[in-house]
Amino acid sequence: MVISDFAIKRPMITVVVMVALVIFGLFSLALLQTDEFPDIQEPVVLVGIPYPGGSPEGVEREVMKPVEDAIKGISGVDKIYGTATDGYAQIIVLFVFEKEISQATQDIRDAISGIRADLPVEMKEPVLQRFDPTDRPIVSLTLASDSYTPAQLTRLADPTITSAFKGIAGVSQVNLVGEVKREMTIQLKPQALQAAGLSVAQVVQALQVQNIATPIGNVTGALDERAIRLQGRLEGPADFMQLVVAERNGQLIRLGQVADALDGTQEQRSLALYWSRQSAAQGEGGKEAIGIDITKSKGYSTTAVSKKIAATTAQLEKTLPPGVRMEVVRDSGVRVANSVRNVEEALFLGALLTVLVVFVFLNSWRSTVITGLALPVSVLASFIAVWAFGFTLNTMSLLGLSLAIGILIDDAIVVRENIVRHIEMGKDHMTASHEGTDEIGLAVAATTFSIVAVFVPVAFMYGVAGQWFKPFALTIACAVLVSLLVSFSLDPMLSAYWADPQVEAHERRNPIARTLDRFNQWFNRQAENYKKLIGWALDHRLAMVGLALASFVIALALPAVGLVGTGFFGTDDRSELNVALETPPGSNLDYTRLKAEEAARIARSHPEVLFTYTTLGGSTGSVDNGNIYVRLIPKHKRNISATALGERIRTEVGRIGGATMTVYTNDFQGSQKQIQIQLRGGTPASLNAAAEMIMAEVRAGAAAARDAGSRWAEHTSARSDR
Repeated sequence: MVISDFAIKRPMITVVVMVALVIFGLFSLALLQTDEFPDIQEPVVLVGIPYPGGSPEGVEREVMKPVEDAIKGISGVDKIYGTATDGYAQIIVLFVFEKEISQATQDIRDAISGIRADLPVEMKEPVLQRFDPTDRPIVSLTLASDSYTPAQLTRLADPTITSAFKGIAGVSQVNLVGEVKREMTIQLKPQALQAAGLSVAQVVQALQVQNIATPIGNVTGALDERAIRLQGRLEGPADFMQLVVAERNGQLIRLGQVADALDGTQEQRSLALYWSRQSAAQGEGGKEAIGIDITKSKGYSTTAVSKKIAATTAQLEKTLPPGVRMEVVRDSGVRVANSVRNVEEALFLGALLTVLVVFVFLNSWRSTVITGLALPVSVLASFIAVWAFGFTLNTMSLLGLSLAIGILIDDAIVVRENIVRHIEMGKDHMTASHEGTDEIGLAVAATTFSIVAVFVPVAFMYGVAGQWFKPFALTIACAVLVSLLVSFSLDPMLSAYWADPQVEAHERRNPIARTLDRFNQWFNRQAENYKKLIGWALDHRLAMVGLALASFVIALALPAVGLVGTGFFGTDDRSELNVALETPPGSNLDYTRLKAEEAARIARSHPEVLFTYTTLGGSTGSVDNGNIYVRLIPKHKRNISATALGERIRTEVGRIGGATMTVYTNDFQGSQKQIQIQLRGGTPASLNAAAEMIMAEVRAGAAAARDAGSRWAEHTSARSDR
């Protein structure tokens, strides 16, 4: 064989090539970004349109329907989902997979701009966002204090703390939950206004005109020029009270004569509550806090950004006023690092056991080293391919290496075993290396390329599944190809120049070798029994075909009969739970808080709960929904799994009236239900009645149905298929 003959004749080139693969693999490994899942880009665009004061019906009629009609004309649109709530319209646009997501976003923006004149003036500018399943906060912190009010904490968090986090490379967004923004409130005096002969419109106009800071021109000198800027921005209540509203009979009427200026806060539209077992031990309950959610930019490592955030947090804690605490509630970087480390440990353990099994059967430490070198070279060289393809070091790529560990050494074992067989036939090690590799080369290559033929097409799967399994498949394919190169180059070269004296002398000089030799003799005797089994199978061909078909049918039937479950993700214990709650439309923040605290108290009653973090409201401005993050003690310290505890909490919070609770253990898909039924047509009242009837049937007839709920009539949902 050309490759093996060249490797034996040029051993230094072979060694240099293998060392180069290892070195470049180590450099590639250092450059790889670490994440939990592959980078998935779905052709989905989310369009959020605020319409303050609009009812769900008004939002649907005046905003959502015209925008949907405009989007339908865009090329590549597959489906459109629209949801209208109080003062907000959300449209989800699904494109065909071939559509470039950046072009799709621009097409939607252009379509909305084309009908902007026909939309209500009160409508705010739409917010377009590309859907990314990993676009979630990687770190959540709380800023709490016993002596500071939420308004004071908000001023402390924004802009001081948020600016520090935004300055970190890899951080895209820093959002505050439960913030209470400063607002100057003007309380008019009706009698004073009437006495002064002023209207409300005049007061508003005076505020708009005089509360400004703008450039008004330039002053030009003989040799210089200076810009003039009007500093008219009012800072505090005293400044507002001196603002001139009008002039009557030569006298100035100031705002303080017809109104009071109060330094207050905006109406709170979100809320964050934090409770920990430590604060409970000190006699404290859940405290209102300011939540800080930090989202990373696309293309950055979760673990690297998380470490930078942790370092910045430690620095900020030193600058906080006395009595103010900043605590980390959730850190995805720690979870990702643990997940990757677990896969790496499994990978190392699998490699170790593989080498041990090879040593037991080959009964030669030199043969074990020669064949075992295929593992580190192949694994490290595969990182070059992972880096070249633009993948990250995630669970899918590492899972591919874990699966391929046993395969990587197969080629080297077959080649080495055949070379040893030729040596035992009396040939010298140089001749045995040439002839042994030539004899078995075609079979080894066929085995490797059959594996490549299985996994490479997986990388070209269509849609999201292809993006998920591409790192998995290509990592395996590249690793086995490198292992084939090693078995045709490094193994014959070492076998030719690094002979095993015990193999050539046909003797075992140490107790371990003699013990393993006896084991191999016993194993060979068992092979005689295997021959009998093969003989029986050949004599009963119809029975073997029937057994194979029965096994195939039974394997396919296991999921169908419910003995084996199915799902996109397996169930894992992350020591955390999430309780999503939704109160009836029209509920205010106080009502939603009451229901959330009731559910949080139920969760905290379990000793396995370490702390709870409740967030209410969101970017849509709606205050009838929220989430309770429940952190559990480590898995090795409790006797119940997170899934089992979630089932128990689900039953308990299900008894809470006036709210819908959903408990889930994996936050990757959020509170999205596995089965969704959508009703279309008719009036909102009829749709609501039909939804309630179907939900009652599901709850009564399906024993496995949990967290069944429906959207109310005020939350009208429209769907357009293209």
